Amino acid sequence: MSSDHDTETTPTVGDRTTESEDVSYPRMRREQELVSEKREELDEGVGWDGRTLREQMAAVEEETAATGHYAGLEELELKSEDPIQYEQMFSQLRGDLVTARETSKEVAATPIVEQEGELCYGLFTPEGDSIAVSTGIIVHIHTMSEAIKYMINHDWEESPGIEPGDVFVNNDPHIGDVHPCDICTMIPIFHDGELVAWAGGVTHVIDTGAIGPGSMNVSQASRFGDGAHYSARKIGEDFELYNSWERDYVDKTRTPEFLKLDERTRMTGCLMIRDAVKELIDEYGLEAFKQLSREAVEDGRRGFRRRIQKTMLPGTYRGVSFVDALYEGQDNLTREYADENHIMHAPSELHVREDGTFQVSFEGANKWGWHPYNCTPASIQGGIWVMLTQTVIPNENVNDGAYYACDFHLPEGSWANTQNTETAHAYAWHYLVSAWAPLWQHLSRGYYARGFWEEINAGNANTSNWLQGGGIDQFGKLHAVNSFEAACEGVGARYVADGEPHAAAIWNPEGDMGDAEVWERTEPLPFLGRAVKPNTGGPGRKTGGAGFESLRTVKDVTRWLLYEMGNGYMTSDSGLFGGYPAASGYILNARDTDLAERFENGEEYPQHDLDPESGAFEERIDGEITRTPKGISTPKEFDDYDLYLNYLRGGSGLGDPLERDPGEVLSDIHDGYVLPRHAEDAYGVVVEQVSEDAKHNSAVEGEFAVDEEATRELREEMMDERAEEAVPVSEWYDEERERVREGAFIDDVKKTYESSMRMSQQFTAFFTNFWELPDEFGFELSETAETSLEYRFGSGFKRKWDNPTKGHETWTGVGREDEPLVPYTWTDRSLKDLAGPSATFGERTLATDDD
Repeated sequence: MSSDHDTETTPTVGDRTTESEDVSYPRMRREQELVSEKREELDEGVGWDGRTLREQMAAVEEETAATGHYAGLEELELKSEDPIQYEQMFSQLRGDLVTARETSKEVAATPIVEQEGELCYGLFTPEGDSIAVSTGIIVHIHTMSEAIKYMINHDWEESPGIEPGDVFVNNDPHIGDVHPCDICTMIPIFHDGELVAWAGGVTHVIDTGAIGPGSMNVSQASRFGDGAHYSARKIGEDFELYNSWERDYVDKTRTPEFLKLDERTRMTGCLMIRDAVKELIDEYGLEAFKQLSREAVEDGRRGFRRRIQKTMLPGTYRGVSFVDALYEGQDNLTREYADENHIMHAPSELHVREDGTFQVSFEGANKWGWHPYNCTPASIQGGIWVMLTQTVIPNENVNDGAYYACDFHLPEGSWANTQNTETAHAYAWHYLVSAWAPLWQHLSRGYYARGFWEEINAGNANTSNWLQGGGIDQFGKLHAVNSFEAACEGVGARYVADGEPHAAAIWNPEGDMGDAEVWERTEPLPFLGRAVKPNTGGPGRKTGGAGFESLRTVKDVTRWLLYEMGNGYMTSDSGLFGGYPAASGYILNARDTDLAERFENGEEYPQHDLDPESGAFEERIDGEITRTPKGISTPKEFDDYDLYLNYLRGGSGLGDPLERDPGEVLSDIHDGYVLPRHAEDAYGVVVEQVSEDAKHNSAVEGEFAVDEEATRELREEMMDERAEEAVPVSEWYDEERERVREGAFIDDVKKTYESSMRMSQQFTAFFTNFWELPDEFGFELSETAETSLEYRFGSGFKRKWDNPTKGHETWTGVGREDEPLVPYTWTDRSLKDLAGPSATFGERTLATDDD
């Protein structure tokens, strides 16, 4: 390491010194001089070899498209010539990123970051492709990549300028984010007058200044209620934040002190990464670092393809998921026209090609809605990327190489790709997590076919409920809350083992429910109880992991609002191979209660709602009790001693529940995962109580034993009932076709399918062909539903990207006459005419009667 580097110091962000006193960042000062010289005297850009960043990104895209290899790298010279150095350099960067995360999160004050670990960091190429990543919410690695590409493709190099010491911030989903509460900080890293990399970090903030308190408000109909948006804004120079920024953004949130520390957290991590890159260049040289940054991405792309070729069979995997967002009759909606119910329709196809690349298509997705669950391509791609890193390539180089091995078809105007900057996105995860549920099963079916049974997973839980709200807290301050207990949901069953209970969330594999005592320090919501929730994991030969619940009360508040967010009537995660879905959600709270009197008199009070059908909750509290199968509520007022149930979901089951070992069902009862009556209903296992003394962590009192003879007889009866109730598929098809023809569905369902048919010619052809409907078929809608579709379809497009990247090409097209078809979608590869067993994707021949 050079002695010059030793003189560089890293002061706390926001420290002020006079010009004469400023001895910090000597390298940055020299880099600024070199950049100024290149621009003013040589008329060169800050990219490599004097190119502008836009020229450099265009070159990478062209070389990638021409060769099929990232940046044209057909050979990995550094890795092949000196594999030890290659691995040392990559591992060193990876370790430095993890260190930056683990160190910087101690700066934060909110439990969302400090307890749950809701932050991550990435190191990016000058063009914005991730080289290496930290642990944490790595969904945001690709969203930061999109934000960097946006700045490059929209000439940020010219205005406002990209200079050594600059600081940028973004939380705009239409540029590169999932939802506005995930704020990213990005800094360019320079060496010898060239921009050699970017460092970026993201934290989930506790409040965005939306129309309602909390980070993900649910009552807005458009972007204008989502909270403050910062669209790739330059907020500082010389690693010092602008005075105007520091005085502005804190007034746009209910929790300014938390946001200040979150920003310091991100800046700390980014500066640590910058220092790590400087040290790596000092040790190995600039050219070696440049070569590594390119080769690591290409290596990641190859690793992804190798893994897919090894574990999957080429072909088309098809599935669908739905989830509800019910707003009809809700209070506090921002627009009258938002008073309607929505059902997300997510037909998905995974097209695995013989070369190990694949395409994810959502052709047939319905129109975006007047709700905050819409998605942008950045959120879809980032969400799927984080799933793939945990399932397909956990042992490979994790970076944007995987992105270059995939392409995504996201129909314009759908909930998956609104291309309309009016749409709201505050909790895009509601639709996003629900939509990718079939992708777990696409992969698992491929794993099964290739014999990788230990990799099979039925799918993780719908990550909800989200306890959110705010008002005047126990300290007399304006405050907002966003409980991240949702970071610990049940995990889907595996082929070889049960799913883990209350273990993780797909968007953060290192999630933690957090200590109750820590939550109580920042939320005026004391815990009355926290426990495993029975019957929440999906039944199966292997069961889904159980969820859990927390019962909270309210204390020492005024003007306090709380609300719920999650799936209700619908479960978005089906079971696999005969397994059952996880339990869906419900809302339970009590207001105007007698809890204070019960405390005073030493009487029983609710601590749980472990068995919702038992009536135990209602027996222990008097007040205005709300118990509903809905999963979403708009903000409503809560006072001291009111009650709120926070119920976190379980994972899906795998395999026939009647094949589960009765002894394992018995253990489930004693561990609190299954109620005795549910053991009989779902598993055909008859148990009897043999002792009243509870010896296990059970939701019920007493010890149980399996009645083996009664269990055998019951299972035989259940199998006989199945056989008696079963009908040939042809009979089922005829009955269902008649229902479709008559439109014998509720209006919300008809509106959903009609929306998809208006969105997509391909889906319409598939739907009408499958059900043998006339070409002019359409669902007859109510006046309200028809008006809703007319408003949304008539709103057109309001695009954010004036100059999309090459990778955006598959966002557009399918379903419109003036656009080309994306390969291998709907009518090209349907269930009825898949290619024969000897055909390949290259031949693209359809099946014949001889196949």
